[in-house]
Amino acid sequence: MLYSLTPMLETHDLPATLRFYTEILSFNVDAYEEEWGWASLSKDEITIMFSRPNPHRNLPSAILSGSLYIKTDQVDQWWEKLSLSCNVCYELETFEYGMREFAIYDNNGYLLQFGQEV
Repeated sequence: MLYSLTPMLETHDLPATLRFYTEILSFNVDAYEEEWGWASLSKDEITIMFSRPNPHRNLPSAILSGSLYIKTDQVDQWWEKLSLSCNVCYELETFEYGMREFAIYDNNGYLLQFGQEV
């Protein structure tokens, strides 16, 4: 049985990432190991981990070919909170497939989408 998925994303600036997720998105830092360059954060039912880049992979910047899609029942409130303080990918819109959503980039360039069923 599979019961959980927790993304582990790389960041070249872990302190800035912790600030973004705690100060902008109101996440909690559940664990932080500065020596390891690793942290686990959570908010409500979401958990995400960040680590310094793996030196064996030697990637020049953070990459993710997809996005992190966050479902919420307060998409309008999140838009009001984030639209003025974040780099917006696309503005709040209601789509024909039944979702009201918007997307921003975090401090690493990862795409975060926020959606609510309509």
